[in-house]
Amino acid sequence: MSGLVLKLGPRERVLVNGAVIENGDRRSRLSIVTPSANILRLRDAIHPEEVNTPVRRVCYIAQLVLSGDADKDEARLQLMRGIEQLSQVLVDHDSRAQLDKATEAVLDDQYYQALKALRALLPREERLLAAAHRE
Repeated sequence: MSGLVLKLGPRERVLVNGAVIENGDRRSRLSIVTPSANILRLRDAIHPEEVNTPVRRVCYIAQLVLSGDADKDEARLQLMRGIEQLSQVLVDHDSRAQLDKATEAVLDDQYYQALKALRALLPREERLLAAAHRE
């Protein structure tokens, strides 16, 4: 994860290798130089009761790796299956680009980047589900 920069707001919390770290009273930037560090912004965390859509399920698997609650090898297989299933439904160019980024990140053991790419699909999924409910 070389070169990852986290910009934190006042009192924002982040999980780094299982430890919760809280920022001080001012905005700050942290440069993460350890390639294998597991990082999760707690404001971005999906709670178990919120795992109720296909994209959220796949995001949650990546999140479990970052929090240290899932085995990387087992999660990699689940993530690749989930991304493949999403790619059969989300066929537009932008979604495909995000899914490709997520796939590449998972293959490189870059779970923060995978989560970031998958989270970008949440607004699109929300619109699609809302449209399906109106029909």
